[in-house]
Amino acid sequence: MVRSRRMARFNQPAILVALIVTAAAWTAFAQPPPAAPPPQPQAEEGAESTGPDLGNIDEILQGEEEVLSGSGFSYDPGNRRDPFKSLLAAPDRPEFRGPRPEGVPGLLIDEISLTGVFRTSKGFVAQVMAANQKKSYLLKEGDQLYDGDVVSISRNEAVFKQIVQDPTALKPFREVVKSLNPS
Repeated sequence: MVRSRRMARFNQPAILVALIVTAAAWTAFAQPPPAAPPPQPQAEEGAESTGPDLGNIDEILQGEEEVLSGSGFSYDPGNRRDPFKSLLAAPDRPEFRGPRPEGVPGLLIDEISLTGVFRTSKGFVAQVMAANQKKSYLLKEGDQLYDGDVVSISRNEAVFKQIVQDPTALKPFREVVKSLNPS
């Protein structure tokens, strides 16, 4: 019992000191620090002080307008897929404007079908027919069409290089093969 009284007397001042230190810390943190007055621009001798300098505000507002309108940013994906284009949206089909030229330069690769291949002294010649016309045309290697060109012609097929306007494609062109005997 004597031992417990000594512990009680010893602990009372220690607890009291701890409470006083805690209360002092709370009051020190609870008071806001004194606010420093904003720095005043120094006026030149002989000039009146009219207020803050507003010359930069127009430049800042113009920069913000460019960013918000989208004209201040451009992105060139190069040969890579544009990460800002949705993968869920259908790829853009090339839109050809204006009237197409007459003859072979006005043919689209998707609109033609291979109807025959002839062997000549200079190589193979392909006979194609346009789906929207009742004419047939003769093509040789290197001929330019509206959306591509003829790469090669063999005994049973013609190979075309079609220009693709798809930013998700790895190459800006694709190879299209038209066969005599589609299988």
